[in-house]
Amino acid sequence: MRRIVKNGKEYIFDVIRKKNVVLTPEEWVRQQIIHYLVFTKHYPAALFSVEKQINIGKLRKRYDLVIYKQDLPWLILECKSETEKLDTSTIQQIIAYNTQLQAKYLALSNGIETMIYDVVNDAWTNQFPEYST
Repeated sequence: MRRIVKNGKEYIFDVIRKKNVVLTPEEWVRQQIIHYLVFTKHYPAALFSVEKQINIGKLRKRYDLVIYKQDLPWLILECKSETEKLDTSTIQQIIAYNTQLQAKYLALSNGIETMIYDVVNDAWTNQFPEYST
């Protein structure tokens, strides 16, 4: 992954947004997972949506990553920094996003631990699902 320093800030190139973004601990986790999903799992990068605003009730929120399949949200990913634990508040956050998006998979990661929930089968795993067309 390409990193640069500009005006004293470190940036990393986001292959989805096709631009340099400020490298925060959360962004590092997101970029690691994006690279894994695109280059190892062969998810189609064109179907990724990064940091878009959604409305949940009267609140405006921003999700980390949504991957689409057949024009519908298929997987939502919430990233945390490596120092943050994945806990009930993180799970509640992604469930709130899914009330709006209705994805089949919910994924949480802090770069050390990854949890994926299959909504349809009501099952947790630590492996990302295969993306078949």
